[in-house]
Amino acid sequence: MEKIAFIGAGIMGKSMIRNLRKAGYEVLVYARNRAKVVDLETEGIPVFDSIRDCVKQAEAVITIVGYPADVEEVYFGENGILQNVKAGTYVIDMTTSSPKLAEEIHEKAKEYGVKAVDAPVTGGDTGAREGTLSILVGGEKADYEACYPMFQAMGQNINYQGPAGMGQHTKMVNQIMIAGTISGVCEALSYAVAKGLDLPTVLKSVSSGAAGSKQLETVAPRILKGDFMPGFFIKHFIKDMALAAAEAKDSGLELSVLELVLAHYRQLAEAGKGDLGTQALFEFYHQSSKSQD
Repeated sequence: MEKIAFIGAGIMGKSMIRNLRKAGYEVLVYARNRAKVVDLETEGIPVFDSIRDCVKQAEAVITIVGYPADVEEVYFGENGILQNVKAGTYVIDMTTSSPKLAEEIHEKAKEYGVKAVDAPVTGGDTGAREGTLSILVGGEKADYEACYPMFQAMGQNINYQGPAGMGQHTKMVNQIMIAGTISGVCEALSYAVAKGLDLPTVLKSVSSGAAGSKQLETVAPRILKGDFMPGFFIKHFIKDMALAAAEAKDSGLELSVLELVLAHYRQLAEAGKGDLGTQALFEFYHQSSKSQD
């Protein structure tokens, strides 16, 4: 495979496009808001005005969009991916989306002679930029193997999880873990501020011990700088946690930590902060502690 259509040139998508191109692939791009991809056009990457025109000559199509409704929009329907790609094309949804929707895409793709895998990623904007994403793949094992060279252009920790939907289920595991971890980081730093500790010294002291984590390493420096711009949007993390909570409920699981963190993030979104980065949860706890003084 040499020609890849890419749909979803957001914070992570742009870096993934550039890394695919760097690896020698011809990348064709569709974005709903063309103004946001002027930089890609300047770099010589073809940008199309419709999904149909973007995907019709591609050997593989990669999507990484916002919400499950966006995934449905780009895959299904007269102007969507499945009705406009050639038979034999690989379609790879890297959005964090519904496992049930991943299964639906897989089954519908078969009707068109198309091969579908779900391959959500983790690693944030830094991992996308540096090509070090973890990629969690569900679908047919042979399709995973055929797409592996493309995955290598975007990530390093690439693993087959099982049949269609299992990549998405693994991403739910990841997001559940992050929910508790980032909440713990933000609560702990709020405590440190309230007690007058020197935050750089605290972080130096605890980061290499049992409290160390990727979340601490990634978000704590941003919190110390007062930088709440998104590496990963609050509004998208809410979507992910809500999907995980619904899947847990379907299995009869009660995930109380996940539900609590989800409630806190929803409060931030209701306060107009959904476009901030997930590290802005620090402000939620910090402001809560100040309001009790």
